[in-house]
Amino acid sequence: MAQRAGTADLPLHGGQVPRWLADRMTRLGAVMGEAIVHHYGRDELLRRLAHPFWFQSFGAVMGMDWHSSGITTSVVGALKRGLAPLEQELGIHVCGGRGRYSRQTPHELVSIGDRVGFDGAALATASRLVAKVDSAAVQDGFQLYLHGFIVTDDGHWVVVQQGMNGELKQARRYHWLSEGLKSFVDEPHAAIEGPEQGEIVNLTDHRADPSRRRQVELLGALGPDGIARELSALEALAANGTSLSQPSLPHLNLPRHHDVRATDVNARRLYGNLAAAADRAPVDFSDLLLTPGVGARTVRALAMVAEVAHGAPYRFSDPARFSFAHGGKDSHPFPVPLRVYDETIRVLKSAVQAAKLGREEELGALRRLDAQARLLEQKASGPPVEELLADERDRSHAYEGRSVFGWATPPEASRANRTR
Repeated sequence: MAQRAGTADLPLHGGQVPRWLADRMTRLGAVMGEAIVHHYGRDELLRRLAHPFWFQSFGAVMGMDWHSSGITTSVVGALKRGLAPLEQELGIHVCGGRGRYSRQTPHELVSIGDRVGFDGAALATASRLVAKVDSAAVQDGFQLYLHGFIVTDDGHWVVVQQGMNGELKQARRYHWLSEGLKSFVDEPHAAIEGPEQGEIVNLTDHRADPSRRRQVELLGALGPDGIARELSALEALAANGTSLSQPSLPHLNLPRHHDVRATDVNARRLYGNLAAAADRAPVDFSDLLLTPGVGARTVRALAMVAEVAHGAPYRFSDPARFSFAHGGKDSHPFPVPLRVYDETIRVLKSAVQAAKLGREEELGALRRLDAQARLLEQKASGPPVEELLADERDRSHAYEGRSVFGWATPPEASRANRTR
């Protein structure tokens, strides 16, 4: 049965994803999805999307703000745009989205079911139930505003939906996976991400089964007036200091600060990524390195992309590390290096296209890059994370760095502006 993976704090961030980044996220998300399906199958892509830490790392490697609630909207949107032209080839369909698009999900599922042969009406019912559970059965102070439903031709699905608490300026993301799902009301979630904030009424918890049954019994036996009397008795117990709470679920709190700090990164794994790029590049990427303007920095980005494609779930506990691949739209940890980003997409597309023709060498090189990172991280070392970040910012102009604030300036100009 699907189990919760825990909770995480997702600060609410306003603003829009600029077109220059959204287009690249669409292309990178699609080609990474293709690579994962090619290696592991489409059910594995669903499992990864249902893993909250992998999902956050996926968004971070795509250049979004590493801890922002906006990752959910932008990743679902990028996959919907990017995988749409590949629906027939991959057998994967992305429905729903934010706001009014979320309400169109049932209609989309029925339409797709008519085309490919699964029971679209049943999945439309599942979509509505999922939304109802997370808005009514889990009363945690968050109002749903996004619902993404990803389904395969054989009717397997994952749901990623998100609610917000405007007063707290926080978001909570909920993950569902159809694999192993036996009940919509008894521990159905693959994971829930969001802030721990006081008491939460979660009637889907397995431990709440007696509560669910007792509620039905109370309503039938006592009626509204009897329930009110029972509630008064419980309030009196609480006033006398009697504890009525249930054990809390495990949770992960992503920090509120926007900048990437050394404490947000598993430095040992980061050094493994960097060392693997230096170690494998001359062997596996010699042709790439001979391309004018392309060098070790692109391979370093590829090392993190390769880990997202091949890494085990336990490796995604520090999503901030993956922002070292392509930065972030708000310049955290540094502006998005467009030249590096475009080369990452080009290399992945070339590798996937070659693999479709039976030539696995390029995709195999990316897998070896990830394997080498895990091997080298046991002994690799490097400068402090703060120095790595400062170096990236100094080089940002050379990589055509860009953020929502504009183009990166040469380091000399940046220092001059800071001293004025």
